[in-house]
Amino acid sequence: MKERMTFFHTNDLHSHFENWPRIHQFLQQQKQMLKQDGEEVFLFDIGDHADRSHPLTEGSSGKRNVDLLNKAGYDAITIGNNEGITFSYEELNELYQHADFEVVLANLFTSKGNRPDWTRPYLIKTTKSGVKIGITAVTAEYPVFYEKLGWHITSAKDELKAQVRAMKDKVDIIILLSHLGIREDEWVAEECPDIDIIMGGHTHHVLENGRLHHQVLLAAAGKYGMYTGKVEIEFDHVTREVSGKTATLYETSELEAAADLNSAWLEEGKRLLSNEITVLDQPIPHNPLEAASPLSVLLAEAVLEWCQADCSIVTGGLLLGQLEAGPVTEYDLHKILPHPINPCMVELTGSELKEVLRESRHQNWPTTVIRGLGFRGTILGEFIYKGLEEIDHQFYVNGELVRSDQVYRIATVDMFTFGFFFPEMHRAKKQYFMPEFLRDILKEKLKTTAR
Repeated sequence: MKERMTFFHTNDLHSHFENWPRIHQFLQQQKQMLKQDGEEVFLFDIGDHADRSHPLTEGSSGKRNVDLLNKAGYDAITIGNNEGITFSYEELNELYQHADFEVVLANLFTSKGNRPDWTRPYLIKTTKSGVKIGITAVTAEYPVFYEKLGWHITSAKDELKAQVRAMKDKVDIIILLSHLGIREDEWVAEECPDIDIIMGGHTHHVLENGRLHHQVLLAAAGKYGMYTGKVEIEFDHVTREVSGKTATLYETSELEAAADLNSAWLEEGKRLLSNEITVLDQPIPHNPLEAASPLSVLLAEAVLEWCQADCSIVTGGLLLGQLEAGPVTEYDLHKILPHPINPCMVELTGSELKEVLRESRHQNWPTTVIRGLGFRGTILGEFIYKGLEEIDHQFYVNGELVRSDQVYRIATVDMFTFGFFFPEMHRAKKQYFMPEFLRDILKEKLKTTAR
């Protein structure tokens, strides 16, 4: 006898709720239809469902994302880096308190070495016919950020191998929920032949009909809810082996239309972020391509003061608009600074600082379109300096000529330390300030700035 089981999967929604009503409706319809036919159906999410760039996620600390997963009837999920390192320790610890699904995650621990009580390293599901399905999950390692928040992240590969060893004699099928990225998933397929299916995410890759890699089926559904994935497994009860496995993607835009709830979700987010921060007597204008833009300068001052550094470097493109006169709410700040970007202080020698400043003068950078790195805007914008200036081709920090062998503390943003922009900052000794985002820093600055 052969039995077919169906697994639907989503990944990297990043709070793009505009696609969620169609996904939800599709999953409900498919689940009902397949169950009526006597099939086993499971729903999994592979992380980064929550992104604090959306007001509803920000205002609810991600709990409304959990509500949506509950309502859709998900069986298990894992977390991505957007859940893991953009929420504070307390927020993440409480995020899944009311989850109706299991959070499977093998490589996250508390600073004391214990597994969080809201996770389990693997899960075993048993079908009506007695087939045992083992599910484990791992997420991408960002040790510096996790440690800063009070967590301990371990080697995904080591933990994964340990969980597969623990499960393989107990189950008939092994599924990995992987928020590691396509290259890591390929490595896993090569090193862990006991795994039957890897449902992946993190690198936003699209595998339209899946891909067999060393006889392991890789499946992934892109990003932002543009696709919903389906994996079908055929299990032979005589041989007690998987006799077939296929993957399919459904394009969300081609699914049956559903009620548009996005306006309601946006309004709910606004209400949750309606707390008044200050009242401005006059607007604070902003132009991302202007070095003297008042709001950019204010942000540079705020970051400098927060990090208690010698000087600061930010860019105008981090700000997505100006602040109007009158009451300023948390929503107003979230709207112009939606990024999950943290302030950071790097230590550079004078020689390194001068090289960074020369690199930042690249004429194409202000209008460069930026994707990833936590950035949720469009263009990089003009570089803004506080405490730094150039006079007659000489660089000065707070009025003093930069000395090549002196070490300077530069307040900036974490995205500049990831290696894409400045190798000097990537290599430098650095201190990340977490869990505060740029909007939190500007919020504190506005509270003490008379306008």
